[in-house]
Amino acid sequence: MPLFGKSHKTPAEVVRHLKESLAQLEKQDKKAEKASEEVSKSLAAMKEILYGTGDKEPQPEAVAQLAQELYNSGLIPVLITQLQRIDFEGKKDVAQIFNNILRRQIGTRSPTVEYICANPSLLFMLLKGERSYETPEIALNCGIMLRECIRHEPLGKIVLCSPQLYDFFRYVEVSTFDIASDAFATFKDLLTRHKIICAEFLEENYDKVFGEYEKLLNSENYVTKRQSLKLLGELLLDRHNFTIMTRYISKPENLKLMMNLLRDKSRNIQFEAFHVFKVFVANPNKPQPILDILLKNQSKLVEFLSKFQQDRTDDEQFTEEKNYLIKQIRELKKPAQ
Repeated sequence: MPLFGKSHKTPAEVVRHLKESLAQLEKQDKKAEKASEEVSKSLAAMKEILYGTGDKEPQPEAVAQLAQELYNSGLIPVLITQLQRIDFEGKKDVAQIFNNILRRQIGTRSPTVEYICANPSLLFMLLKGERSYETPEIALNCGIMLRECIRHEPLGKIVLCSPQLYDFFRYVEVSTFDIASDAFATFKDLLTRHKIICAEFLEENYDKVFGEYEKLLNSENYVTKRQSLKLLGELLLDRHNFTIMTRYISKPENLKLMMNLLRDKSRNIQFEAFHVFKVFVANPNKPQPILDILLKNQSKLVEFLSKFQQDRTDDEQFTEEKNYLIKQIRELKKPAQ
């Protein structure tokens, strides 16, 4: 019995036909509609090889051949650059195909990860320019593929250590809610997924990263502001980031910002600010400028925290933490001269 059946194209034929159809689609002439149909058919055939069908499991040999053809033909970058011209379902198919071959392993090797490491421009095609968050029609599909890449430490490190990382400080503020949220999910993954390289990156680039980050904390956009505060709390409380946390909570301007955000008109912003503020207060080795601010506002802070979000009665941890902070602030004393 033939491996691919009589009516099925081989992986090499599927890849070749898809590449030809994409080239035809790019011309945007009278044959474009037919080319679009052929692209959809080829993508469906590819998905069938990778995922199988209801009654048929995928065949490892066919999957291996398809992956190799995708690398050798240079089709992966073509799919990304032409994503905008592919129809709605086809865009989703491209993301599923890309993510499937990215997860593929041979023993301990991940061939597609190795391929992208050797061709890092693929990451930046997903990340930037007209083919990514700056193009709403394909932004979400690019985000799905990019986050799958970031799951792999070598690929996450390439993006994290690139100048393009700083574009995310702009992407998370775009006016389209879905795109901004998707960009923030990718941004969060970059800063948290691989703990050791993330901590090293933040230590080495502290001033630049937190200089940009402060703008997010002062954003006029409610969602950006809330998500950024929440992520900041997570970053500071992660044990891998101890050096970063120590540096952040030694700066008086950071404490002042959190004290202002505790009084924000949004209860959710107040709540997230509380989780950053508590790190300043709980620090047993407060620098003098931090201690001075807390002492100067000691009675006001005790009164404010006593009444702070009192209706949050079902959150025992919050109540315990709040009572602990009140106790700590009450007991603050000026160091002996």
